[in-house]
Amino acid sequence: MATNLSVHIPDGLLDREFRMLINGELVAAEDGATMTSIDPATGEELSQVPNASPGDVDKAVQAASAALPGWQKTDLVQRQAVCLEIAKHLRDRQEDYALLDMLDTGSLLSGMRGDAGHAPVSIEHFVALSHEIKGEVTHRDKNLHYTQREAFGVVARLVAFNHPLAGLAAALAPPLLTGNCVILKPSPHTPLSGLALAQGIKDIAPPGVINIITGDNERVAAPLLKHAGIRRVALTGSAEAGRRAMALAAENLKTLTLEGGGKNPLIVFPDVDIEFATDIAIKGMNFKHQSQSCASTSRILVHDSIREEFTEQLVKKVGALKAGLPSQPSSDLGAITHKAQYEKVIGYIEKGRADGARLRVGGDKPSAPELSNGLFVNPAVFDQVRPEMAIAQEEIFGPVIAVMGWDDYDEMISIANNTLYGLTAVVLTNDLNQAIKTANAMEAGYVEVNGAVSFAAGSPFGGVKQSGLGREGTLDELLSYTQVKSVNINLSNN
Repeated sequence: MATNLSVHIPDGLLDREFRMLINGELVAAEDGATMTSIDPATGEELSQVPNASPGDVDKAVQAASAALPGWQKTDLVQRQAVCLEIAKHLRDRQEDYALLDMLDTGSLLSGMRGDAGHAPVSIEHFVALSHEIKGEVTHRDKNLHYTQREAFGVVARLVAFNHPLAGLAAALAPPLLTGNCVILKPSPHTPLSGLALAQGIKDIAPPGVINIITGDNERVAAPLLKHAGIRRVALTGSAEAGRRAMALAAENLKTLTLEGGGKNPLIVFPDVDIEFATDIAIKGMNFKHQSQSCASTSRILVHDSIREEFTEQLVKKVGALKAGLPSQPSSDLGAITHKAQYEKVIGYIEKGRADGARLRVGGDKPSAPELSNGLFVNPAVFDQVRPEMAIAQEEIFGPVIAVMGWDDYDEMISIANNTLYGLTAVVLTNDLNQAIKTANAMEAGYVEVNGAVSFAAGSPFGGVKQSGLGREGTLDELLSYTQVKSVNINLSNN
């Protein structure tokens, strides 16, 4: 275990056998295959975890299918009680889960504490909404015509690596509350909190209702997406992962929702305070997670009249950020979560320079000796960026900002919308009419005005274009785990 951490790691947090949850039992992969979980901040091994096989996937589907009839007959109040007990477990073990996610992701402990605190809240939010799952009665004649909402059956949810526990908690409640049995798959890069969750909630739901399996994408994700026994799938990941998921799910015409990537614009009008605007630009990059966030506003379109002053302030503030060990309170960002992602980030920084953008600050590896074995990169700011450059078009999923100027409104809107993505956008202006006009013009599923993307409770979150399908966080998500059945009853003439 790493010796350069500034927080205590409780005994047993890592020194245990991590096992999957299938049919109410904690199990290894049937063929004994494992993966190594690595601390990206130190390069040290954290644990060996199961690398499930297609056979394990089939066992999980069979267990969920067997549990389904009983779970569908379970009263909503009882389903709510199961979810609330899971939420209580998460709240009681909040610090343990935050530490596991910090070690596994390389993200700051403060950010992972925020995730661990949000996890039970998201479950309780869906429990509160679940009484609104209801059908309708239509009055078209003297007979009885009504609809009712029924579960799909077995549901699979594939969670991204950037917010492991928070993603699992948010993924768990909607299918459970609507009467589905669920198979959760954490990312192969960050499996520890999911496997700890498997151990912690093993006895809360009936066997087979909740299954948690880990493994690489070829052994687990692809079989889940193709399995004929799974009727509904939700995936959080890149646009590329979403396209592949759609192709695999099409074999059995599964219902599919996707929360995909983003290349999100932050639009700065000349009437805003520059200090405020640069603060929002920093906050919007989610540096606590090394900008490994689909909502990060990495494309800044700033009016030419303030572009130079804005960029100078931004460069100064970004240059003052300190990459460091995730456990240290003085760190502003931690380590990139896994090596392939680190190499991708470095590759985009090199590509930006090769394409003629000017690197104003960062983009190099920190010099502190204690960081030498970790996947650290100082946050980068490019200016003199052209809209067609890769760093302005493609999702980097790392701490790289591209600054572009504008002076023509219509051209700015065209540049802002001219990517494959449409997840979030931020508009900074003191002119209400301008704010509404620009928000309406954005090809994005979520627009924030005069603030960083806040994921406001009750606001649907999701994207357009290749940023995804469907919306999360609201009643719409709950209802998306149901199918509507129409019932028409011909009443006696008496």
